[in-house]
Amino acid sequence: MIRSRRLVHAAVGGAMALSCTVLTAPAQAAPAVDEPAGTVRLATEKRVTVDYPWAGASGFQYRPGTSSVTTVDYPDTAPPAHAGPDDLATGTDVVNTRDGQTVAQKHRSTGVTATVTIPTGQAYRAAVGWSVLTMDGTGALHVLRTVDGTLTVDTPVTGFPTGARPVLYRTGGSVTRLAIVYALDGKTSVGLVDLSDGTFRTYVTGDSATPQLAFNDRWLVADWKAIRVDAGPGTEPTALTSTDTQLEAVVGDQLLIGNPGFVLGGTEAALTARSLVTGASTTVLPSSFGGIGPTLDGGALATAGPSSLDWNIHRITPDGSGGLTTAEVARVPAAATGVEGLALAGGELFLYGATPGASLRYSSFQLDAAGRPNGPQRRRSPGLSAPTCLTGDAACPQLEALGDGRVSHLWTSETGQASVVTVGLDTTTVLSAPTDGDSRGRTGGGTGRYVLYNGGSGKQRVVDFPRAATAGETTLTRDRTAAAVWGQTLWAPGSAQGQVTGRNIKTGTTTSIATGAPCIPTDIQAVNTWLYWSCGTSAGVYDRATQRKITVPADLGPARLADGFLLRENRTTHELLLTDFHTGTATTRALVKLPATDRNTGGSNGRWAVDRFGGAIAYLNGTYGEVSIVPSGVPTSPLAQMEAQVHSPSVIGTSFPWTPVWQLNKPSTWTLTLTDAFGKRVRTLTGASTGAAVRPAWDGTTDSGGGTPGGALTWKLTAHPRDGQGPDSPSRAP
Repeated sequence: MIRSRRLVHAAVGGAMALSCTVLTAPAQAAPAVDEPAGTVRLATEKRVTVDYPWAGASGFQYRPGTSSVTTVDYPDTAPPAHAGPDDLATGTDVVNTRDGQTVAQKHRSTGVTATVTIPTGQAYRAAVGWSVLTMDGTGALHVLRTVDGTLTVDTPVTGFPTGARPVLYRTGGSVTRLAIVYALDGKTSVGLVDLSDGTFRTYVTGDSATPQLAFNDRWLVADWKAIRVDAGPGTEPTALTSTDTQLEAVVGDQLLIGNPGFVLGGTEAALTARSLVTGASTTVLPSSFGGIGPTLDGGALATAGPSSLDWNIHRITPDGSGGLTTAEVARVPAAATGVEGLALAGGELFLYGATPGASLRYSSFQLDAAGRPNGPQRRRSPGLSAPTCLTGDAACPQLEALGDGRVSHLWTSETGQASVVTVGLDTTTVLSAPTDGDSRGRTGGGTGRYVLYNGGSGKQRVVDFPRAATAGETTLTRDRTAAAVWGQTLWAPGSAQGQVTGRNIKTGTTTSIATGAPCIPTDIQAVNTWLYWSCGTSAGVYDRATQRKITVPADLGPARLADGFLLRENRTTHELLLTDFHTGTATTRALVKLPATDRNTGGSNGRWAVDRFGGAIAYLNGTYGEVSIVPSGVPTSPLAQMEAQVHSPSVIGTSFPWTPVWQLNKPSTWTLTLTDAFGKRVRTLTGASTGAAVRPAWDGTTDSGGGTPGGALTWKLTAHPRDGQGPDSPSRAP
């Protein structure tokens, strides 16, 4: 059957509806499921600060937080040739490793090694490139290098002030110089050792006890005073305007400044550069903080990115004309965070976990038709305050993915009062519906715009979150019974034994079905044409399409109905059991053995979840922050419409687009065509469903971008199942 409505330019006339005309797909054998189709890890959005144990000319090492060291080679970089310790410049690629009185040196790109033996009576102080700085028992400094890779040559440091006490040794963007901060006569000064001949020169005097410091082969900047290292004797440093940021490195003639002590709310820290020649300032990398430092070849490394999910290390080098150039050289893996809840619907896995602050957030992963992760982690909500969970409620906050790109949960205030919340269509909106002071309730399921709330008061509410709503509202209140919502139908026990009645939430019309249950069901669930009932010791599924009555197991914990199968967890063996009944006969197999030690034991929204709009199953696999996904192996039902919201706005335009919503039973790709009264195509829109919901937006323009001529328009929507199972579902208007 095909139904239609017409659109009038700048106005939508009448109530539009989509009638999905579909064919019944033949039954298919369900293959066994052995291994997960994929695994995802919930990553914290807190960007990890890294440090660089070594950063040279051919690559670098970095350590995120407390993790192990990772080595990275620069892409498309010709490593420096090896010329030995006599050529200090080749030390930009030397890694020094100290073991007691021995320093092992390795020219990283060529593999050439050398060993510096620290003489008895001297103590290690620092090493850079081919040079090792030591101090003897009298306080005198020495520069050690090797000849032929084994014989250590000792060059005494000259020019270091008598009586000076070294406070800090610092390497920077140079292998020919090393900085020393020292105290003398109550003042702190900064100087550089020329490692080629051991001469020391003081450049800046009168600094703070621990001055900020950055230098390369051309400039020294200490405590916001800058001076050329080749400046003549007696040259005074130039005072720079100081800020609350840190001196990070000098690259060419540019001073890199970052990591401010204070950042205004709503803004991000940035790495900036100030020319030491002209004083001009530029932004080098936005959203950059932590993990900033010099490289031995006179460049620098810095972390930057919009979030931990796209957090990268950039190499900064001179561009040859006084400026800087940047290149992304490594992606910093995001740290895992704990999964506090999971939900799955419409090929999208929602994970609930901690954000950088004290709040929690939903993130999601798109899955393909086989349940494989198909894209990066995406933020799906703003930061949310944690609910007050009931004692022993491991499944709190009771998640329910609604199949339209949204996820709902039950939020409980400190006073115990419950509200139903939905998020997911953007990263800022939270829609909430109070339950009139009800408390100690449970989420009873939901699909699309409707969520079922079972209150502790004994009342049951159907909460409606329609298209474009700014809040949810209770559309139906009744005494609490076993019940389920699928599409726009509320299923609940009828007046007779084994009877289940479906009530259209929009129209109030009812349909009664004799399921064959030997009781008034204590649990009812609905998915597509399947109705599940349970009496505690017996359970079954009624197929409304064929009127088949199928007996299913009822001997274990809570069951979750999906499309053609039932999922249960054996709390003794920790097996997740799948009962396939799509052929009319129930067969059960162990799908996976869940980790026995996982703290979540809340069933379908605690440690496992099933996609009622597709067929994949997700579960916590016992590794912190990880979730594995397996396909059910059960064929899905043909594509069908569950509910539609086709509104009639008075104006359609760029600021007021026409945004109907068609809720389908599984993900699809779709084409929406608008034609005029003569059958001429005016506009064609295409897209992929959000979850299993089709959400087009038409701004009133034609395919060429012009305005739509006056008169009635006709729409035609065709949806194609993304899993390839079953035919397309066309709906057309004359």
